[in-house]
Order: sequence, then structure tokens, then C-alpha cells
Amino acid sequence: MRTKELSEHGVYYRRLRELMEEGKIEKVRYGYYQWQNDMAFSEVSVVVSLFPDGILCRDTALLYYDYTDRTPLAWHIAVDSRSGRTRFQIDYPEVRPHFIEKNRLGLGVTEGKIDGIAVKVYDRERVICDCLRHVNRMDGEIYNEAVKRYIRDDKKDIPRLMHYARVLGVEKKVRGTVGIWL
Repeated sequence: MRTKELSEHGVYYRRLRELMEEGKIEKVRYGYYQWQNDMAFSEVSVVVSLFPDGILCRDTALLYYDYTDRTPLAWHIAVDSRSGRTRFQIDYPEVRPHFIEKNRLGLGVTEGKIDGIAVKVYDRERVICDCLRHVNRMDGEIYNEAVKRYIRDDKKDIPRLMHYARVLGVEKKVRGTVGIWL
């Protein structure tokens, strides 16, 4: 909840402080709060509300598509490269922003649901292309497992993968890594 929303429902600063002292509300970030009981939000709801422009990517997207068994230590979100850096400095949940050029940011964005909450996430093909682009920054086991699971995935779309590979400059890597298995 934002401070403005709390005020609209009759919860002003004094009452807000009391609720925080009682442990019923927690401050997530300046101007953002969440309940600490049955009404508490999940991490995904906090990420979506704090970063509505964010797109789940990399390790978070790999987990979403079940291309890895490892739960990432942080929420990986893609944002415009011109986004302010300080807004991602929050204590919880941990967020790892990936600053993407505007002309590439929208490539492969789709909608999904996590815990019943709508999220923007890169599609399978974009996630695999990103893995290939950043193979040297990824854990080798996560990378290998992601490629294997993508190849076995009945929902994969090879023409789309090749289109993204051309746009993102990893066509040769896709042909050399994924192409040999098809």
C-alpha cells in the first residue's frame, strides 16, 4: 500500500506509526507499506507494485518457466536503461535490475501469473537468448540445465528464437548451442 492509499482509508501518520510499532504493518520503502498478518503481500506483489515497468528476466524467468530448480537470491527484472538507479535500493525483497536499451526492452514481453498476480515476463525464447548473451556471467550448471529444458519443452518456438537471436546478436551462438540438438 502507498501512503496515499492508507490516507484515503483513514489511516494517517499517527495511526500508521502505531500499527508499525504493534508489528501489524511493515515499511517496505519510503511511502510503501505492507500488512504483516493474513493480509500480508507476497514478494511478487511487492515487486510488481514497486516496479510496474519491470519485466521478469534471467534467473527469475528461468524459474518461472521451470528451466531451473534453483530459486534466485534476488528478483531479476529488466528495466529501461534510463531508469533511476536508486529506486532499486530496497531492503526486501532483494531486486537485481538489468538495464536494457529501450529498443530491446519490449522484445519478447508476455504476461504470466505468479501466486495469482499478473506479471510481465520475457517469453521462453527471449530468456534463452539472454542466457546465451550472458553465458559468461551465469552459473554453468544453471545455463546447461536451462538449455536442456528449453530443447525438451513442447512450447518452444524455434522461428521466434531465431528472430530474437538475430535482433539480439546471438544467432551464431543459438545455431551452435541449440541448433545441434534440434
